[in-house]
Amino acid sequence: MVAFYSVYVTLKDKNHPSRIPTALFWGILGVIFAFSRFGMIWGNKNIKIDDTLIGYLIVLLAILSALKLVKYNKFNESSKEFKVEMSNKIGNKIFIPALALAIIAFVVAQYWTKQLGSLVALGIAAIAALIMAMIITKGKTKEVAEDSRRLLELVGPVSMLPQILAALGSVFTAAGVGAVIADGIKGFVPEGNILFGIIAYCLGMALFTMIMGNAFAAFAVITAGIGVPFVIAQGANPIIASMLGLTSGYCGTLMTPMAANFNIVPTAILEMKDKKYGVIKYQLPVAIIMLVIHIILMYIWAF
Repeated sequence: MVAFYSVYVTLKDKNHPSRIPTALFWGILGVIFAFSRFGMIWGNKNIKIDDTLIGYLIVLLAILSALKLVKYNKFNESSKEFKVEMSNKIGNKIFIPALALAIIAFVVAQYWTKQLGSLVALGIAAIAALIMAMIITKGKTKEVAEDSRRLLELVGPVSMLPQILAALGSVFTAAGVGAVIADGIKGFVPEGNILFGIIAYCLGMALFTMIMGNAFAAFAVITAGIGVPFVIAQGANPIIASMLGLTSGYCGTLMTPMAANFNIVPTAILEMKDKKYGVIKYQLPVAIIMLVIHIILMYIWAF
């Protein structure tokens, strides 16, 4: 919905520096997210958008992005003075919707996952958190739509990066990259040594995530190449090992400029002096500590 609203506002803006290409980009992205898995019964057939067509649409999005045709104009923002005034007035209450989002999603997923699915639970929690935020701030629906659009357009084409990198991880796995990594790591990890296997798995996830910019892309490759043969095959609980392996990758996300939507875009939003590594410098010590904790937890919990 946010992408479609961006299309509407962009087309209305006669002074937009790249009106048609930008509207086309957000329109295509909105269609992919909203309708790529949408099925329609027509007679005896279940009709849906062909995956090949989705692939061509993604290529078109990449071309628009590469040619730097996706731009944004001015946003309808509140004044700095108003923001400071509301910040002082609301205070820490602003964190209530964020906490409620996690709690509601967890509760709904726990009790209605089989009927609804985890993504539906997250959607329900997001709507509930949005309503709470509007009640606390006394905001209007138009302000919600405008601020959502502002955030989306500030992030820009990078917003589709996590999905593309996740798909790239599947491609790497199908191409046998995991097997190549497994063959290469055999010379460094002593056979049957659980601790070294865990270290290789967690570090591999963090390093490959730093290269790819996304833990989802790294997970399929590193788990197939290191996690399964050197950790799970040694008797580790596959659920716990995989969960901690994935979040080890998130430690790598905190340490790389490749995760642009996490570490580069915020520097512009927060108006930091160091536009390239400002966020990463603050996150680096925490990321390293968390990676060590992951290794310890996997050794204790997974075996």
